[in-house]
Amino acid sequence: MVSWQGFKSTKEHGDICMQLHSASINEIQERREYLRRIVAIIGFLARQGIPFRGHSEKESSENQGNFLECFKLLSQFDPFLQNYTAASNSTYLSSISQNEFIQSFAEEVTDEIRKEMKLSGMYAVMADEARDGKTEQLAVCVRYVNSDHGKVMERFLGLQDLKGFDAKTITNTIEALLDANELGNLTCVAQTYDGASVMSGVSGGVQALFRANHPETIYIHCYTHELNLVLCYTCRAIQEAADFFDCLECVYTFFNTSLVNHEKLIAVQKQLGLPGHELAQLSRTRWSCQLASVTAILESYSAVLTCLQEIGTPVAVGLRMKLSKFSVVYMMVMFECLLSITDGLHKYLQRVNLDLAEAVMYKEAVCDTLKAKRTDEMAQSLYNRAKAICQANGSDDQSSSPRRKQKRMKEFVVESTCGAVGTDLGSSDNLKRHLYFPCVDRMISELSQRFSSVGVSILKGVQVCHPSSVTFLSQDLLNEVALHYNIELRAEEIYVAKHYLEKKKEECSIPDILTVYRLLDCDMFPSLKKLFQIVLTLPVSSCTCERSFSALRRLHTWLRRTMRQERLHNLAVLSIEKESAQLSQEE
Repeated sequence: MVSWQGFKSTKEHGDICMQLHSASINEIQERREYLRRIVAIIGFLARQGIPFRGHSEKESSENQGNFLECFKLLSQFDPFLQNYTAASNSTYLSSISQNEFIQSFAEEVTDEIRKEMKLSGMYAVMADEARDGKTEQLAVCVRYVNSDHGKVMERFLGLQDLKGFDAKTITNTIEALLDANELGNLTCVAQTYDGASVMSGVSGGVQALFRANHPETIYIHCYTHELNLVLCYTCRAIQEAADFFDCLECVYTFFNTSLVNHEKLIAVQKQLGLPGHELAQLSRTRWSCQLASVTAILESYSAVLTCLQEIGTPVAVGLRMKLSKFSVVYMMVMFECLLSITDGLHKYLQRVNLDLAEAVMYKEAVCDTLKAKRTDEMAQSLYNRAKAICQANGSDDQSSSPRRKQKRMKEFVVESTCGAVGTDLGSSDNLKRHLYFPCVDRMISELSQRFSSVGVSILKGVQVCHPSSVTFLSQDLLNEVALHYNIELRAEEIYVAKHYLEKKKEECSIPDILTVYRLLDCDMFPSLKKLFQIVLTLPVSSCTCERSFSALRRLHTWLRRTMRQERLHNLAVLSIEKESAQLSQEE
């Protein structure tokens, strides 16, 4: 009878081997479901830049950290976690398991970037350094053209702890990161850094040492840094402009370091029926902030003057006297006009898909606009607007005479006037000659002289790749770029491409170099398409590196200073490349 029952059980459930195999499959499936939830929590926290661990992760702790608290929250609503009990030796909730998962995710994302770069065959490197607590972090990013989608990509490659600040150490760090990602066999067409001497030095800078190993790599000074230097040197050359921005900084400090003064300003704005504008802080590295500061003061000018008068402290009285000067009001109006012209270029240069030819075209357009603004009519218009603002706020002191510094000279016969006489900045002509025209001329001069770190011949070759260029696809200029990168450019390809693109213009718009690159077939125009790929790969700025530092500040707060460099690097990859991290996790 026992044998019969065993036979029936075998028929119904299978033999012992089959039952053990089935139980093993179920156990594997349950563990996978469990791990899927762990992976989802880790991926979410990493992409959002949220800390994982708490001060104490013991069972008795009221707050075990974000990771364990998220796991407990999910368990409240997930029937699977409510019924599943993980083995004590495989809960995957420890910090070691977290680091392994984070490293695995980061390697997946980096591997995807590496595969796309190898398919592209060429890349440009961008690097920048920033202080992180007591360490110096070097962010390295790469730019390439995705051959599958025909898109220009700027991706974050890594974050390295610098052991030294000299050019050789920085160069070796960049080279080591590229070698670790197996990119040594690819062609590096360009390198982009800021204008610091350690990076841009012609003989001993990073760009020179890096070019020793990559001869075809050209150096491009970050265009956003160049534009910032244009405005910095303009203020250095004109003392009144430097004093003006110092005054704005003092006003911002006065109202934002004291909560009482800040609340007073908000209350006065409401009384006068003005929108509640916050004063903007100035920055010496981001000159787009200067426009925001000038605009905020202008929009709240009456409220600022009224508030300073009501506060009545010596500092408030001094600031009010400065802001009431006609020359200061004139400079507010003047710089709002000039900085509005360059502000669009500031924002445009931060785009990822921007190419070098378009950047030069927009720079020249800004320069031409400034030249068009250098007229007597524009200067008179600014004067009239400043005069209207002063009259509306009762601060019109433009008729005041300049201050004279007297000097006594005993026992000498003086036949001429002595003492320093300041310039009368109350008249329209003097404001035009001593403020407006010098500022415009200096900006035009700086814009014309800068943005020229790329060789003239290569830059002209890049410009003729743009479809709006008068010399579009000029063979002589294209040969300069092709010769530098050892490309055998065939004249027949250029002739055929010209006729082909002319016909395409009748069917669709061809606004930029990227559109031309997508239209060129790799079999029909192999050398020309490769040349256009190089032009698209040339970076314009190192803004991607700067954006990675913004992510670093969110990740490496003072509460997370015990984090090791490897974990910080992996979390930075997942936070910055969160779209790729999301896709790799779903797969």
